[in-house]
Amino acid sequence: MSLTLQFVPYNEIEGLSSIGRINKLLKIAKENKIVLLEGRLKKEEEAELIKTTMEEINDDFKGIELGVIYPGKEHGDLLKKLKAGFVELMLGDRVGLTIIGPASIVKEIKKDPNKIELLTTNPTKIGKKKKR
Repeated sequence: MSLTLQFVPYNEIEGLSSIGRINKLLKIAKENKIVLLEGRLKKEEEAELIKTTMEEINDDFKGIELGVIYPGKEHGDLLKKLKAGFVELMLGDRVGLTIIGPASIVKEIKKDPNKIELLTTNPTKIGKKKKR
């Protein structure tokens, strides 16, 4: 079994309603693909994504893991902080990267300032039922 990463540029979700964004991203995750979204969702949309996911959990869909990488303004001198603030003002929600993975594949998303780690399950176990 292969692992599929699907990049979603921000302009693909920009014109959608909040529910439209959530449904589009959740649909991709339900196809056992890891979503790499350019930018980030609003906090309310993240909460709604989690709520919607919880409502749709069943034997085939185990939920999602969600991680957001947001270039921090906490490091650097005043000039770097001002540049970061200007970029955020100009680009808004396009700044950063959101990763959404199906819980059947992604066990955990760990992040620190220099890297991101996706801890995945053994792909041979995905989709197989336990024998009793």
